[in-house]
Amino acid sequence: MKKNILTATLLAMPLMFFTACSDFLDTAPDNRIEINNTDQITPLLVSAYPNKSAALMGEMSSDNVMDNGAQFDAMLLQEQLYNWEDPTDTDDDGPYGLWESCYAAIASANQALESIEMLGNPANLNPQRGEALVCRAYAHFLLSSIFCMPYNPNTADQQLGIPYTKETEKDVIVPHERGTLAQTYKLIEEDIKEGLPLITDASYKVPKYHFNKKAANAFAARFYLYYQKWDKVIEHATAAIGNNPANTLRHWEEDFGSLSLVSDVAAQYISEKKTANLLISTAYSSAGYVTGPYSIYQRFGHGQEIYNKETINVNGPWHARGGLVMADFIISVKQKNPFPKIVTYFEYTDKASQIGYRHTVSVPFTVDETILCRAEAYVLSSQHNYTKALEDINNWIVYHSNRSADRGSDLTVDDVNNFYDPLPYEPAMVNIATERSLKKKLNPEGFTVNAGTEENLIQLILQLRRLEGLQEGLRWHDLKRYGIEFSHNHAGRSPEVLTKDDQRRAIQLPQDVINAGITANPRN
Repeated sequence: MKKNILTATLLAMPLMFFTACSDFLDTAPDNRIEINNTDQITPLLVSAYPNKSAALMGEMSSDNVMDNGAQFDAMLLQEQLYNWEDPTDTDDDGPYGLWESCYAAIASANQALESIEMLGNPANLNPQRGEALVCRAYAHFLLSSIFCMPYNPNTADQQLGIPYTKETEKDVIVPHERGTLAQTYKLIEEDIKEGLPLITDASYKVPKYHFNKKAANAFAARFYLYYQKWDKVIEHATAAIGNNPANTLRHWEEDFGSLSLVSDVAAQYISEKKTANLLISTAYSSAGYVTGPYSIYQRFGHGQEIYNKETINVNGPWHARGGLVMADFIISVKQKNPFPKIVTYFEYTDKASQIGYRHTVSVPFTVDETILCRAEAYVLSSQHNYTKALEDINNWIVYHSNRSADRGSDLTVDDVNNFYDPLPYEPAMVNIATERSLKKKLNPEGFTVNAGTEENLIQLILQLRRLEGLQEGLRWHDLKRYGIEFSHNHAGRSPEVLTKDDQRRAIQLPQDVINAGITANPRN
């Protein structure tokens, strides 16, 4: 399925776009200046990272949120995403912001690659070439994850992809193809394969603000998880976290046990000193205000019913470890139940008028999420290595839990089966709280999950991934990959179900982009 389209500067923003970026993002914690002799190429790559986030789109679309009632306020974008409507605003956290930001990052990566090519591809610029290729792959991956249907090898050559740009634009109006999802994933993989081996951590002053070797491998592991290449997931996840994750996982009790201030907990969570944090990212975003410990935007959030029945406060097999440490730090905004994991800043451009920009600092890639990618791949690979999967699961559980209450034994296959086998599946339409369940009906996109131990392990891994990715929008992509049907409740009317094949699982492109000639996502 190829679509010939015309796209204006919305697809590949001119480089003058970058001069409009605020000093806040241009001078992140390492001042965004590298200590080497590549005076022009290296600073350019600062702009090869998107400065907008997909977190709010994913979180508000997922089953992590509920309608807490019309007495609470909400942003327009928040409400439209919750209702699975096509967003109409040009908000930083919406489709327009992500599209513009990702293609600006891609343009910067392409400019760096072309400049390196003009210099004759010298070996001393290999690290910059590697970073540019991985950045280009990552920005396209973000776009495809939001604006495309989930990857299914049986249908990917029939589903719309996103325009994959590999050259800087010389003209205002340039013909492009949106292409297919199969083509998009193939091109992402090519950039990862070429770029990742070239990355060198020594070329960065503060590696965690760039695609260092471990962060690039963590990205590759997540990409291959969505691509259903299980052996590649294991390969790259292991390269990112090693064979002894006890040394690299976040130690929750140790990290947070003595803290009491919200600001201290959040600062600890995003600290570049923590081995668990592989990549740290800044963005223009209100996500921290919407999902975080603030008494605003409370209508649609991680409310009590979900908190108590499906996520942090529910009994699960991990309670063999005494419960989750994160449960001890849930801030008392009952409509959100947030753990303070996203640092939020406000940059005043006019302090007297209280005008400025909202910023977030977050951690898009961690050892904790990557180990769950590997556990899932162990279960689904041709070897079905349940032993290795349980090792990763148990490592995640022990370091996320109150070890003082640990009964001293790891989860076994029997423990997992005994927990999940008796559980009922949650219905697609949930009408009352008692219908909620940790067990979801799986309709995997193009792969098979066998009933019994295999499904029970996947149910557990998906639950741990849900906990790990709260407030970050990652749950949305797991719901898509596994074709999980679920509902959103609505104050004053019946819940609405998002079915497996509902085309709204691909969020609509920005209207300005559609007006410029790019084919819109179809709607039922």
